[in-house]
Amino acid sequence: MALRGRRRKMMSEINVVPYIDVMLVLLIIFMITAPLLKEGVKVDLPAADAKPIDARTLQRHEPLIVTVDAAGRMYVNIGSGADRPLPDAVLSARTAAVLRRDPRTPVLVKAARSVPYGAVVRAMVLLQNAGASKVGLLTDPTAAGAGSTRSRRRKPSPGQ
Repeated sequence: MALRGRRRKMMSEINVVPYIDVMLVLLIIFMITAPLLKEGVKVDLPAADAKPIDARTLQRHEPLIVTVDAAGRMYVNIGSGADRPLPDAVLSARTAAVLRRDPRTPVLVKAARSVPYGAVVRAMVLLQNAGASKVGLLTDPTAAGAGSTRSRRRKPSPGQ
């Protein structure tokens, strides 16, 4: 016979084990992806004694930087996948979108000394076709030009 008078007590606790599992998975994902966000494509910039970019302009408008590596592949610092090479059409589309949103965005090309001149010119032509009226070149300051008024840290500056 079944017992009619006895009922089970309702459990009033929350089972947090699944939440802990999800939290640990998210923690691992963030630990892996956080260092990747700070890395970019490393290039050995040529040294030149060029005038630095105005700091106020950089504070108001984040520059669009196109990096050209030794193989001629191009990367853009704005948008997802800054560490992956982009096809020419995607580079043009992203540049056009950024310049439509803010036409005063500084557009700069960053290329190593070993990059062929033709690859840099190709990047500049793509940027101009996307609507960039001015395209600057990033360089490292020269040792002679880095006096007491300039910082000795590696700061990009546009070339002529």
